[in-house]
Amino acid sequence: MARKSWIQREKKRENLEQKYRLIRRSSKKERCKVGLLNDQRKIHGKLQSPPRNSSPTRLRRRCFSTGRARANYRDFGLSGHSLREMINRCLLPGVTGSSW
Repeated sequence: MARKSWIQREKKRENLEQKYRLIRRSSKKERCKVGLLNDQRKIHGKLQSPPRNSSPTRLRRRCFSTGRARANYRDFGLSGHSLREMINRCLLPGVTGSSW
């Protein structure tokens, strides 16, 4: 189980990312349209003005059940540990576990 503070920090980052999403997209589109380098630098300054944690690259996928940050499968939203447990208990329909 992940620390609750890590999970709360991640939720805060998600909220900030949603809040500043439109500002980032519009300034990126502006930067593509402008041809002069000085104007591009001014627009790049606008991109740097929102908080760092509002950047989408700072977000991290976490396991839905445990909050684990590593070994996540996008299709299920689960970490490898919890995915294997659920497969062994036959809780995920259509998924077969392999053993060799």
